[in-house]
Amino acid sequence: MVKTMGVLGMIIFLTAFLHAQKSDMVRSPEVAGAFYPGDAGKLTSMIDDFLTETKQVIEGDIGGLVSPHAGYVYSGPVAAWSYRQIEGKKYDVVIVIAPSHFEYFKGSSIYPGTSYETPLGSITIDQQLAQKIVAAGSTIQLSKAGHEPGMMGRGEHSLEVQLPFLQTVLGDFKLIPIVIAEQKWENIRDLGDALASVLKDRKALIIASSDLSHYHGYKTAYELDQHLQDLFNNFDYRKIIEQCETRNIEACGYGPIAVMMYTCQKLGYKKSKVIKYATSGDVPIGEKSQVVGYMSGAVYR
Repeated sequence: MVKTMGVLGMIIFLTAFLHAQKSDMVRSPEVAGAFYPGDAGKLTSMIDDFLTETKQVIEGDIGGLVSPHAGYVYSGPVAAWSYRQIEGKKYDVVIVIAPSHFEYFKGSSIYPGTSYETPLGSITIDQQLAQKIVAAGSTIQLSKAGHEPGMMGRGEHSLEVQLPFLQTVLGDFKLIPIVIAEQKWENIRDLGDALASVLKDRKALIIASSDLSHYHGYKTAYELDQHLQDLFNNFDYRKIIEQCETRNIEACGYGPIAVMMYTCQKLGYKKSKVIKYATSGDVPIGEKSQVVGYMSGAVYR
């Protein structure tokens, strides 16, 4: 009996220990010094320079944004237009939804640790809210999948690159970091329904991380991406999903875009507007034979 209780006690202790280790995890920067400056001063200066070239154009209450996720020298000038719209505003929580580029898993993954870190400091994850979101859905998990380096050895950049911009324009805020791997309607709807159910009494901002067309010629990219912009301006997220799945248009984060729009619609935000579009060929170091498209957009009321 004593021996049995000893084994049970050890199991309980190990379970509690492993749970504590999991919940105390901190997600360290994976692409600082590559996608954006690893030095805090240089990073702040770069973002400030981008922001000075923008202006606020959305009049209304903003519930969601689309922002690109390439290296800052390419997509930063476009991303800044989204973040300029919320500069100085206050939100109870910010949900960043990003696509998984390097790891496949079912559904969506919310990082199970205490914080995400960037060169600008630590961002606290709202763990209680994260647990409520998981409980409200059937395809959502608390997991490191899509957040930390997996089998390919690369950490996901698409969520991380949004954070220094948010730290700059909002200051202190609580975060829900979500990576989605299966960008199909069933998962988009499940995540959107879960988010809407737990956010209905909160002032929340949802960021959808996505680039648009990849590696077409400059003129072709502009023509192709105009179709997606038209669908976004018409608030037609179902058509965005359909057209991306059939490859008529391209957006590596069409799932996050659709989740953001679907959730915002359920929360009463029913207007959408493209704020800025450009490509990697529009920056001084860019070349125009193969470009990537970038869009900033807002959903508001």
